[in-house]
Amino acid sequence: MVIEHELITLLRQKFAKVVEIVEEDFATVRVGRAKPSLIENLGVMAYGGRMRLMEVATINAPDPNMLTVTPYDKSIMRDIEKAIADSEMQLSPAVSGDMIRIVIPSLTQERRLDFVKLLKQKTESGKVMLRQARQDIKEKIDALKERKEVSEDDIFMLLEQLDKITGEMNEKIEEMSRVKEEEIMAV
Repeated sequence: MVIEHELITLLRQKFAKVVEIVEEDFATVRVGRAKPSLIENLGVMAYGGRMRLMEVATINAPDPNMLTVTPYDKSIMRDIEKAIADSEMQLSPAVSGDMIRIVIPSLTQERRLDFVKLLKQKTESGKVMLRQARQDIKEKIDALKERKEVSEDDIFMLLEQLDKITGEMNEKIEEMSRVKEEEIMAV
């Protein structure tokens, strides 16, 4: 049946997008060592619009406690510095010549627990996005009940697949969260 395939394919696409968003969101949570992914998606107000940091600068991690940001255009150095300082990561950028240095301090146990709490919030928001995508597809399946060419068995199978795939994606996000939490808590 073609309709089943289209809806399940759409569901998988929506869920893949949610997982991608959650991965990007998790990358912003500090784990105690410097990684370019920590700040590469920060929004920088430049050229009259909002751009991601990695679009306007090169980001390097020369050692485990330091990030360097080298803007392609030196005129937006202050905008980049402000974006980093104003981020939720509580980093202190320092302009040094034609680059910005960011010392990533070692995390205290209390700070690690704060980041785990933040991670839990991001995990829950990922699950909310999954539920919203699931609900959208469920409404489309329910709309099929009105059509005569779709049997009750087909509707039942679609709903079963919907729940199975939703469960798998929830588990995937939970697993991603567990892995990230282990990274955060590793000393």
